[in-house]
Amino acid sequence: MLSILNKEISGFFSSLAAYISMAVFLLVTGLFLWVFPDSSILDYGYAGLDSFFNIAPYMFMFLIPAVTMRSLAEEKKDGTFELLATRPLSDWHIVLGKFLASLLIVVLTLVPTLIYYISVYQLGISKGNIDTGAVIGSYLGLILLGGAFTSIGLFTSSFGKNQIIAFTLSVFLCFITFSAFDSISKLIAFQAFESNLISLGINQHYQSISRGVVDSRDFIYFLSFAGLFLLLTRTVLGARKW
Repeated sequence: MLSILNKEISGFFSSLAAYISMAVFLLVTGLFLWVFPDSSILDYGYAGLDSFFNIAPYMFMFLIPAVTMRSLAEEKKDGTFELLATRPLSDWHIVLGKFLASLLIVVLTLVPTLIYYISVYQLGISKGNIDTGAVIGSYLGLILLGGAFTSIGLFTSSFGKNQIIAFTLSVFLCFITFSAFDSISKLIAFQAFESNLISLGINQHYQSISRGVVDSRDFIYFLSFAGLFLLLTRTVLGARKW
């Protein structure tokens, strides 16, 4: 599994598209945090990273599918998946190796954003006037969200050889699982089930952790969500043996 993890990371960072994807993520989040008037900290006058943590999930909907779309689709297109499958590795080793590699790339993308926290910490009217606990919770929420979206990306990449289809389907599923349940719950026909529908979506659990509230139910939700899509990915790969 470690060999797959190393192979995925080295393969990702050998591609120009990898650096472009990460640069776009950092550029857009930086613009929302410091430049755009409706979300800029400088205009809002409040020492917090709320605008960053609000826009980051939507940026993840594009960044993570861009990271994962090649994981299995490219292997199948190049004909190297059959070679990989002949090695003394189980399907779970392949799936988990690629999942952990993609998630590590997402975490590495978040590391440069710590400069945002340092900047706000230093620039407050009184130095350090920022809710550090909420920031830590929000970063933890982003990592868990990254794991959920990564599992979706691997699942869509396992279907075939077309990376564009994998990317598009992954973006769609990430958006649906993050936002759709909140919208559906507001329809008159579903208002009786509003709280249940909202709890099915990722957004409520992400917001809960982002407030710095450590609730085991949120952790169980994210772990179960990622586990479900990894199991589906394993099932798709196992279908080649039928």
